[in-house]
Amino acid sequence: MPRLASDVLVIDDQSGVRKLLDEVLGKEGYRVELAESGREAIQKLTTYTPLLILLDMRMPHLSGLETLQEIRQICGAVPVIIMTAFDELDTITKAKALGVRHWIQKPFNLKDVCFLVKALLAEKPVKKQDEGIIDLR
Repeated sequence: MPRLASDVLVIDDQSGVRKLLDEVLGKEGYRVELAESGREAIQKLTTYTPLLILLDMRMPHLSGLETLQEIRQICGAVPVIIMTAFDELDTITKAKALGVRHWIQKPFNLKDVCFLVKALLAEKPVKKQDEGIIDLR
């Protein structure tokens, strides 16, 4: 089955956050896919390849870090922006070890989110020869 492209995958257990980001990013011209849990996101990643992922760190059942580990297995170097309502240096450090370069503290400013998404998606992708994945670094 071919993998479809989606610009941004938003993973958050709070429906209000998902709806808000869907609306705001959609108005900016991005195709947005939503997932309310890590498990749902992992399932969607079997058919959708986002160019960027916004990932909540505090979710029930499968935490943001556990979801991030699975994302790395499926999507390799797709950029991930973590979202957290907590100033957790340990969590941020672990996420950085998994390739996360940016994080946003909740509650966030929507202009800042749009600016960061636009900046990351504007980076010129470089295709890795050996793995056939997109590396945006």
